Amino acid sequence: MDRTDEAAVIEEAVPGPLPRFELAGWRDELGLIAGITGRGTEPGPGFDLGLWSDAPVGEVMGRWRLFRRSFAGFPALVLGNQVHGTEVGSARPAEGWFLVDGIDGWVTTARGVLLTVTVADCIPVYLAVPGRGAALLHAGWRGIAGGILARGLERLLAETEAVPDNVVMHCGVGICGACYEVGSEVMAGCGMPNDGPGPWHLDLRRTLAGQAAALEIGRVTISARCSAHERGTFYSHRASRGADGRMAAYLGLPAP
Repeated sequence: MDRTDEAAVIEEAVPGPLPRFELAGWRDELGLIAGITGRGTEPGPGFDLGLWSDAPVGEVMGRWRLFRRSFAGFPALVLGNQVHGTEVGSARPAEGWFLVDGIDGWVTTARGVLLTVTVADCIPVYLAVPGRGAALLHAGWRGIAGGILARGLERLLAETEAVPDNVVMHCGVGICGACYEVGSEVMAGCGMPNDGPGPWHLDLRRTLAGQAAALEIGRVTISARCSAHERGTFYSHRASRGADGRMAAYLGLPAP
């Protein structure tokens, strides 16, 4: 059975001082806040939320404070120092801001915990078991090759006592296949054919959707937005040749 919804899903801009784009259907149908920040109109680096950069700490933390103030119902925020790996952590009920090294994904069953990952071409993967829990993963090609989707799904199912068919998944804002030119090692790592001299183009979101089908995830949607094509709106590591900042993807069930 084809479990992927081929209709284009567009993260919609949310008015306000924080440049952000959300999945309206997840808010209305699933009761979850799911979205991603954008570049914004701030001069210079824009609304860069990258913590591991040469930007002045005060400026970056000022942007993170605005980010936190923009979400009512979330006393806790978690973020990982991502390493393009497959480690997925569990976020418990808490208050405050928690930063953990070496984490590329989060799972929670708690209300009031906002999961975040930073991206700038890699794919934010949103997973939800409606009414029970959610997971947010940072999926670049290394994470995809290493099986971060399977690992995140396994953790989510264990913590929610659900089955794969209960899960809703969205592959969010990231680089599209036309913009992502790669070598044979990337294609091979992701289990894709790489005959001929190359170069090749890899669609990370379609690759994730294929993995989701094999894992029997109930429903999968794919964002129509490309971080490289829309570099005026989002950050793109590839299009900027490594000079761009980072967006924060976020997902959570607000506290009552």
